[in-house]
Amino acid sequence: MNEKSAAAAVESLSRQEAEAELARLAAEIAAHDQRYFAEDAPTVSDAEYDALRRRNAAIEERFPDLVREDSPSARIGAAPSEGFGKVTHAIPMLSLDNAFSDDDVRDFVARVRRFLRLDPLMGALGVTAEPKIDGLSLSLRYEGGRLVSAATRGDGTVGENVTANARTIADIPHRLPAGVPEVVEVRGEVYMAHADFAALNARMAANGGKVFANPRNAAAGSLRQLNPDITAARPLKFFAYAWGEMSEVPRATQMEMVSLIGAWGFPVNPRMVLCRSVEELIDVYHAIEEERATLGYDIDGVVYKVDRLDLQARLGFVSRSPRWAIAHKFPAEKAFTILRDIEIQVGRTGALTPVAKLEPVTVGGVVVSNATLHNEDYIRGIGQDGEPIRGGKDLRIGDTVQIQRAGDVIPQVIDVDLAKRPADAVPFAFPTVCPVCGSHAVREINAKTGRPDAVRRCTGGLVCAAQAKEKLKHFVSRNAFDIEGLGDKQVEFFYDLPPEEGGIRTPADIFTLEARDAASPIRKLKNRDGWGETSARNLFAAIDARRRVDLNRFIFALGIRHVGEGNAKLLARAYGSWDAFAAAMRAAADHGSDAWAELNAIDGVGEVVAEAVVQFFAEPHNREALDALLAEVTPLDAEKVAAEGSPVAGKTVVFTGALERMTRDEAKAMAERLGAKVAGSVSKKTSLVVAGPGAGSKLKTAQELDIEVITEDDWFDLVGG
Repeated sequence: MNEKSAAAAVESLSRQEAEAELARLAAEIAAHDQRYFAEDAPTVSDAEYDALRRRNAAIEERFPDLVREDSPSARIGAAPSEGFGKVTHAIPMLSLDNAFSDDDVRDFVARVRRFLRLDPLMGALGVTAEPKIDGLSLSLRYEGGRLVSAATRGDGTVGENVTANARTIADIPHRLPAGVPEVVEVRGEVYMAHADFAALNARMAANGGKVFANPRNAAAGSLRQLNPDITAARPLKFFAYAWGEMSEVPRATQMEMVSLIGAWGFPVNPRMVLCRSVEELIDVYHAIEEERATLGYDIDGVVYKVDRLDLQARLGFVSRSPRWAIAHKFPAEKAFTILRDIEIQVGRTGALTPVAKLEPVTVGGVVVSNATLHNEDYIRGIGQDGEPIRGGKDLRIGDTVQIQRAGDVIPQVIDVDLAKRPADAVPFAFPTVCPVCGSHAVREINAKTGRPDAVRRCTGGLVCAAQAKEKLKHFVSRNAFDIEGLGDKQVEFFYDLPPEEGGIRTPADIFTLEARDAASPIRKLKNRDGWGETSARNLFAAIDARRRVDLNRFIFALGIRHVGEGNAKLLARAYGSWDAFAAAMRAAADHGSDAWAELNAIDGVGEVVAEAVVQFFAEPHNREALDALLAEVTPLDAEKVAAEGSPVAGKTVVFTGALERMTRDEAKAMAERLGAKVAGSVSKKTSLVVAGPGAGSKLKTAQELDIEVITEDDWFDLVGG
């Protein structure tokens, strides 16, 4: 099935498309189940997985005769691992249907009442609400009060025998008190607390071991160890919330049974409550959602269960889920947490960037403890154009805030709950001096708008250690010099060393490191903590391999403000060689010169970038650093576009007016492919202007300078298009 059909709305699917889509979904969901339940290594977020299941269910509802034998609707979890013995559950371990909105919860309660034929006037329906723990499901079987087996959910019918591992978890009793039923199966969730997870990952990283993505993966991976000694060394916890086979059920309601299980010695969740209306359920859900960050463990929703066990029995089950329970899931990419601190970081351009230090919370499968706050106006509740954001609410340390993340984007704070603001919270005072070097930090005035820049910057320049370190990190980064073995930690290490002991303060110091190390009679790199002869030799070799570097990488590595990868490529292509580029930038210091006009004419550069580059070359200390660096490395000439026989090779072309046969981007790409340079404005160095309808000032300038002007059709005739 093609991508278009796979993405089509269920209502628009033909019978043949629906059949193919159900087959695709069955295979894809089965693969995700295997990775999540059996391998503890999910590759999609809960929201993406839930969306696949919802689509499958919707198609099956529209085409009930196409339901497959291997339908995800009838399957729970994944087959147990071959590494463990198997345990057949006396009563299957089912999963729950999901609710994603308040209206879904209202529909659930309405369905229950309809099924039971409860008259709306006959009083409230008791429903329990409790946090949905994000861990690994476990069933514990006791006979005569003794723990005899422990099994994972597996596929719902057959699970993995992890008895030896479960016995190592302190929360799980080996014996139950006298008077319990002869057969007792207690079910619940194995999980890992946030603090324990962070400590475990720190230990694993220090020992060169695997670092877990989130507490759920850590808990599942720890419980499913073939060696129980490893499980015993992991800080696992357990919450009980249900039961399986029981020789007798000694209580009449869900609340009473869970309370009894707690009395038997199992931890049960103290936030479980009994509600009497839909609105109470929804209120509990939102309260728990906001408390999520303070719990100390991961939850991904709230579970609702009809309280009376006789009503549960009447309601029964449908497919893989009980009719009497549902999980109200949290939005996958949003969560409430506590703003513990605001830390100011200083970047390579001197920008003071505020970072939110958060109470860790898992959002979309990732543990989030930091979020961007952009700038001081953002903290005050002011947007880029001076408009209010978050309703004008400022952010204060101690606030309960809502964060959001999407894909790989750095999480950001999107809202604040003023009702939970601590009484002693005060507005955040953004520093006016650099927290690293003590220099003044200022907001520059934009010459065009007359308004202060959004970013406050340190004026310390080279005397600011933070800027110097960040510039070095940028210089060696992947898209710049890409020196293997010289990452952020290594840059910090070398920067803090004295120069005579191998210190690196400037890019040139990187390339003299080996010579300085060889000349040092003591304190050689190979003898320092964390280093050895092999690692030192590998670093020297990696540095040596970067003594010749592409021109665009060299320009990008210099860390010139406003010059990212794209602009570095534009400049390299426009000037071709380092010598030509450097000479042009020095000449462009005269804003009335042809060099300044040519720089501004480069399509995609613009005056802001041009000014930043010229100022960089005008600074004496930058020129000194460049001279030292160029004594060690050689920027390679930009690769010339192969355009043999092209009538426009080497010419500078400007496109203006409306183009009717191609877009502006297509025109630019075509010209560059043919060896031409594309400029954004007309100057004395312009060779050719392609003018479409509506051409204005650029056409007039070309006519004044007597530059050849042709139409779009003439262009295609010229290049043979």
